[in-house]
Amino acid sequence: MELFLEGFPIFLLIFCRITAFFVVAPVFSTRTVPTMMKIGLSFLVALLVFLSYGLKQTIVPDATYVLAVIREVLAGLLLGYTAYLFFTIIQTAGAFIDLQMGFGMANVIDPMTGASSPLMGNFKFMVGTLVFLSMNGHHYMLSALLKSYEWIPISNELFARIYEGSISEFLLRTFADTFMLALQMSAPLVVAMFLVDAGLGLLAKTAPQYNVFVLGVPIKILIGFLLLATLMPGLIDVFENIFTLMFDALEKLFGIVQARAEQ
Repeated sequence: MELFLEGFPIFLLIFCRITAFFVVAPVFSTRTVPTMMKIGLSFLVALLVFLSYGLKQTIVPDATYVLAVIREVLAGLLLGYTAYLFFTIIQTAGAFIDLQMGFGMANVIDPMTGASSPLMGNFKFMVGTLVFLSMNGHHYMLSALLKSYEWIPISNELFARIYEGSISEFLLRTFADTFMLALQMSAPLVVAMFLVDAGLGLLAKTAPQYNVFVLGVPIKILIGFLLLATLMPGLIDVFENIFTLMFDALEKLFGIVQARAEQ
């Protein structure tokens, strides 16, 4: 009982960080994954971390323990949200493409968030998830979560790092980079649809008898699908590059927190 009372506060801190990570992390936070499975996986991973890392730690459950729990929850949410930002690249690029192809009004349910998402974004998200799983990205993500205890230990100063603004600056830069990547990813089809619109505008001026509003929609959809089929083989490399940048961003986040802690 004495060992249990000493180890339970540490296990609870580990469990809070890992559970918060699984709440927002891509793939694991999908609504199609049962809640009991998420809790069970969080408990199993937390138990493994406790046996390998937590047994060496000591903590006094005093009045500041509540702040430690909140700090661990914030650490897990920060890690999961950073990874989630790179998955939003795919859906944002799909939204840009849908807007140009005429699918802006036709949305479907996103399996991750349960909200409406664009058709092309949802399709690319499914392909991206398959690529992520095929390259064992979920294993690397779990490895990054376990490695976080080496870079961001339980007795960290995350509140101080947030107060200094380094975390906010990192999130702002990461958000800007992901938005730029979404623009670059959708650029080929967006530019092609712009050229189609310009061609339809010239057709409306030179041959007014043609109803470009009736002809434009099927033409843009047909050209969009042809371009998407042409670019599909290259999307695999694009997705792999995005996921590589995601893990680089996680390592950069670890480096920011550790560098500040060492100072």
